[in-house]
Amino acid sequence: MGERIPIKQVSTPSNKIQIREQKGYFQRIRTGMNSLLVLLFLLTPFVSYQGRQAILFNISEQQFIFFGTTLWPQDFTILAWIFIAAAFLLFFATVFWGRVWCGFLCPQTAWTFMFVWVETRLEGSRNQRITLDRAPWSLKKVYKRVGKHLLWGIIALLTGCSFIAYFIPARTLYPEILTFTGSFWVTTWVWFFALCTYLNAGWMREQMCLHCCPYSRFQSVMFDANTKTVTYDATRGESRGPRKRKQVTDLGDCVDCHLCVDVCPTGIDIRNGLQYECINCGACVDACNQTMEKFGYAPNLISYISENSLKNTPKPIFTSLKFIGYGIASLIMFTVIGLDIANRDNIQLNVIRDRQNLYRETLDSQIENSYTLKIRNKTQERRQYQIFIDNEHIYQLVGNTKVIILPGEQLDYPITVLAKQDRLNASRSPINFTIREMDDVGSKNNWVSQSSNFFSPL
Repeated sequence: MGERIPIKQVSTPSNKIQIREQKGYFQRIRTGMNSLLVLLFLLTPFVSYQGRQAILFNISEQQFIFFGTTLWPQDFTILAWIFIAAAFLLFFATVFWGRVWCGFLCPQTAWTFMFVWVETRLEGSRNQRITLDRAPWSLKKVYKRVGKHLLWGIIALLTGCSFIAYFIPARTLYPEILTFTGSFWVTTWVWFFALCTYLNAGWMREQMCLHCCPYSRFQSVMFDANTKTVTYDATRGESRGPRKRKQVTDLGDCVDCHLCVDVCPTGIDIRNGLQYECINCGACVDACNQTMEKFGYAPNLISYISENSLKNTPKPIFTSLKFIGYGIASLIMFTVIGLDIANRDNIQLNVIRDRQNLYRETLDSQIENSYTLKIRNKTQERRQYQIFIDNEHIYQLVGNTKVIILPGEQLDYPITVLAKQDRLNASRSPINFTIREMDDVGSKNNWVSQSSNFFSPL
């Protein structure tokens, strides 16, 4: 039998990870981007446009309002294209920067670091928090723990309200929640998402990244030798070992200070090589660079670098087939989105014939057919429309052909069409209805047509 290969444990141990607070170049970028995204998430529901909430998923009325543009269920293919395009953009960025989404833009990362910031302010540094965990219960410990969880709960509740505010108007939601006058289901959903936030950011944290997030499992498929990931330069760093400042030694540049592990939000040791648990947040890069500066060594022992660059054989990222492929796919999807939006109508028309009577004969030898026009105003403004019919020398509309429809309203409008029998060539003839907005007859987005049939005696 061959020699047994030893197994080295590189995964995160099961005990609680206490993250050391770290400052530096990449942490300033991450904090700035996280703060901006959180503020946008919290404040966007309060932005008004044309007298209404600018972004609102109105489930009860089955419409999505985006800055005056209303998408109905039949328009949701546009949202599907947007999600697909976003996925390709994510893959495109991953080929170049690895899991940069996870480290700098993911809500799980933003809220986790927010909760850790609160924890650090109330319970102290990493070592102080570890000591507090091991200490017996006392009045001081209870005070700190209650204060921490209370602030966590407030942030979680605010998050739950902000999320539901994209479905319920924010200016009515917040007063109802804060005064406990909201409906049962609205209140339930707010507290449900508040509880999810509290558990995810306060208790689960890295477990979401390690075990629940699917992206960590398949992101390695998008990597290649040109992908820039957080990487430890083993050639320069080994053999590692502690030493004093300015001490002459034959060891590598790694002083084995363990800071790269202490600041890692997933608790991994980046010196063990590329691992799917790494979220590319750059905390270990900042920690190591500070240590290198103190010891007078060159920076970037840990850095964002590709495998080819580490081997001194860098290649342009534009030569990567994955980079080109995902880039082309993203451009195609954005083109599809643009075409779909350009061809979208602001009017919806359905023509329904009277199924009880195919036709009726009048006293003056004319044939009469009845229809119901279902006209929906898909805008957020009151509109006036004109009803037209093709072949007016044969067909004649009976009744008022001008209608006014309120924002988002669907009007069921009965209408009758007359035709002289001697002008009809068949028992069933095609007929075309057109609805056109009266204010702008030249705009393609302000008219819509649908065909039906006109029946007459044989």
